[in-house]
Amino acid sequence: MLELLSPAGDYECLEAAVKFGCDAVYLGGKGYGMRAASKNFDFDELKKAAEHAHRSGVKVYITVNTLPSNDEIEMFPEFIKNAEEAGVDAAIVCDLGILALIKKHAPSLEIHMSTQVGIVNYATAAELYNLGAKRVVLSRETSLDEIKKIREKIPEDMEIEAFVHGAMCVSFSGRCLLSAYMTNRNANRGECAQPCRWKYSLMEEKRPGEYFPVFEDDGGTYILNAKDMCMIEHLDKLIDAGVSSFKIEGRAKSAYYVATVTNAYSAALKCAKEKRPVPQWVKDEVYNVSHREYCTGFYFGNYDATQIYESSGYLRSCDFVGVIDGFANGRVLLTQRNYFTADDDIEVLMPGCEPVKFRPSALYNSDGEEIRIANKATEKLSAECGREFPAGSVLRRVGK
Repeated sequence: MLELLSPAGDYECLEAAVKFGCDAVYLGGKGYGMRAASKNFDFDELKKAAEHAHRSGVKVYITVNTLPSNDEIEMFPEFIKNAEEAGVDAAIVCDLGILALIKKHAPSLEIHMSTQVGIVNYATAAELYNLGAKRVVLSRETSLDEIKKIREKIPEDMEIEAFVHGAMCVSFSGRCLLSAYMTNRNANRGECAQPCRWKYSLMEEKRPGEYFPVFEDDGGTYILNAKDMCMIEHLDKLIDAGVSSFKIEGRAKSAYYVATVTNAYSAALKCAKEKRPVPQWVKDEVYNVSHREYCTGFYFGNYDATQIYESSGYLRSCDFVGVIDGFANGRVLLTQRNYFTADDDIEVLMPGCEPVKFRPSALYNSDGEEIRIANKATEKLSAECGREFPAGSVLRRVGK
């Protein structure tokens, strides 16, 4: 069974992931997860999220992959019991003490060993299986050839999860102390300030205040800045290597990002299962979200092709401008999210479909007045456009 695993930093992202075709979501509670900046879920929200996901046959995995302190260990049994009662299906773990506590206090949960463990060989995977792990989330530094060897030598019912899309870290498996050292924000506790994305210069010890640029050109250089991963055209190779869960990075990303990337990878994974070429529109979709320059990570052994030295900025070709709420009285009903006009080039992204043009013959504000410019965030609008779209579809403006 192959699985598309999408991120859910908040409830809106979870809804988008479910609607646009994921098989499972991973999310964080109010502690123990590697994304402290995300909204995350308290236990009431977690129960609501699990119920919503399960109605669509989607599984829910909770991240408990920080390195907990002694005080946090004492509080963990209650935390994980509550997560189990909320309906979570599995826990993503990196600490062996946490693993043992889950087995004792929440025995119904599957245990998935996090990429933070740094799993790159079959001996480690097999030993984790003996300790109770159902799945290993491999280190991003693992090549396709190494994945094949791991698959051949681990128990048949042990699952392999691998990242296929999203941000990468300059440090091995994300285990980094740079943020803690420079800003007192510990990356291993989900608080990374991303100093790897900053622009650096050199300073000679006996010349304080004199900064010497390190540069490829006069724009400077970002010597630690990693590209984003994109494996949209290579899922068949990952399947052949033995991967069963295909993970999209991005619990700090927007619902628009989650919807767009999930939709693209859902279509690509279906093509890979059916041994069909990936359509061009699917390949193009990953460029319609904010991203850094793409690469294929370490899967093909290209260790020198994963850094960007020119800039830490994002690339973007579309703006998210609204969500479709329904259809009534011959009009599309929508909620505006960002500025757009009736003359802009707008597309609608529907679940499981190639995007289509949105050309309203008339656009109306919440008072029913015809307008040409929509410039009030979250205003309820309506539009005459000649066709109906499913609720939850995304509106985006193409071009800048």
